[in-house]
Amino acid sequence: MLLSMFNVAALAALLALSAPACAADDGIAPPTLRASITVTSDVVRVGDLIDNAGSAAQIPVYRSPDLGTTGALPVAQVLSVLRAKQVIGVMTGDLKEVTVTRLARTLANKDLELAVASALERRFGLGDAANITVTFDRGISNVRLDASNTGALQATATRYDARSGRFDLSFEINNENSLAPTKLRLTGTAIETVEVAVLTRDIDRTEMLKSSDVALERRPKADIQGEAASRERAVGMQLRHPMRAGTPIRVADIAKPDLVQRDQNVTIIYQVPGLYLTTRGKAVDSGSEGDTVSVLNMQSKRTLQGVVTGRGQVTIQGASQSAPAAPAVEQTSSRREETPAAAALAQSLIQAPVSPTQIAQAQAKSE
Repeated sequence: MLLSMFNVAALAALLALSAPACAADDGIAPPTLRASITVTSDVVRVGDLIDNAGSAAQIPVYRSPDLGTTGALPVAQVLSVLRAKQVIGVMTGDLKEVTVTRLARTLANKDLELAVASALERRFGLGDAANITVTFDRGISNVRLDASNTGALQATATRYDARSGRFDLSFEINNENSLAPTKLRLTGTAIETVEVAVLTRDIDRTEMLKSSDVALERRPKADIQGEAASRERAVGMQLRHPMRAGTPIRVADIAKPDLVQRDQNVTIIYQVPGLYLTTRGKAVDSGSEGDTVSVLNMQSKRTLQGVVTGRGQVTIQGASQSAPAAPAVEQTSSRREETPAAAALAQSLIQAPVSPTQIAQAQAKSE
């Protein structure tokens, strides 16, 4: 009985398609083969291939290409298959082949990573999703789904091992063709990372970090002990100890660059209102701007303490000094409104160390 009904339908399709001339006379458009088609189901039907297919439209003729792919069919082969289905009289024009594209919803690897990171965000001791790096097990890459799967990925089961970073997540995606959602399972590892500045080459302690010496990378948060330094903070600074290329830079690893190096010849500046004196010295310590270091007065052979105020420059602070010292000038001494007391003070500064009290007393005598 079922076979008989099918024969009747086929006969009706044959009668509908076998007389295009009569159809044209009656004002009915003839069945015409399409040059390219798109399908969403797993089968290609007569109605997909032919315009004005009539009652034969639902007859299946081909299996669809894989999801998201395109295939080509020679016209002669298409007509042969159609004739086998009792569909004849199809207009082909000058077509040589028919292309068939199966539509699909593609979930790119990045989309899947974001779905996993979002499901784990602020759970199991992890932080923001943007800082969670996801790596899938082998075999998991872009996922193609039937185009009817239009729903969002909804996590339904979440398992995570904080020690190993392993995850096993199940998702559901609602679709238009079925009440039952499509299920998807993803496995792999997820770790929290931080953006850190790393060295691009081996660096000595004495070198100042240049822009080309520092790059940004993401590293596992657990591998960074202490506060990570940003690239902006690291450039222009000096390492506290030698470090190798690829090493993350922490805040504790950097310091302001030394403007004075140990055993370096420096300019010692004595400055108080009305008196400015420079002399040669040798640094006993290294120091950056603002550091207090010891220097050897080369004339008196006495050791003094001063503040690093410039490259190769150490200033002996006077009791009444309120403004930073001006850059040193190559000279032995320079005195403003010089008095006998100020001249005596200058001579004593060259010969031996002087305390702030002595400087204040000498100023009082000169006023």
